[in-house]
Amino acid sequence: MGEEKHWHLVCYDIRDPKRWAKAYKIFKGCGDHLQLSIFRVHLTKTKLAALRWKLSKILVEDDSLMIVRLCPGCAKRVIDSRGAEKWQQPDLKVEIF
Repeated sequence: MGEEKHWHLVCYDIRDPKRWAKAYKIFKGCGDHLQLSIFRVHLTKTKLAALRWKLSKILVEDDSLMIVRLCPGCAKRVIDSRGAEKWQQPDLKVEIF
């Protein structure tokens, strides 16, 4: 089996519209858009590190980024107007080789 995935809540405040658009495209490719500058992503540590590396190439000192890892229990308690099932841990699939 591969690395364990965890839910992360990502919030950002990027001052420049061009940088904001670049960051938005990166997030759109790996997560769910919740609000204007808030995404949720379900990533492994390796994928999260790759995401942070991509963002480091775009963001400048004036920009803000916050990534909060949610434990499975916390993810289940998220209040989301679109439904709680959106934050449930997906069932693990077992592969036998």
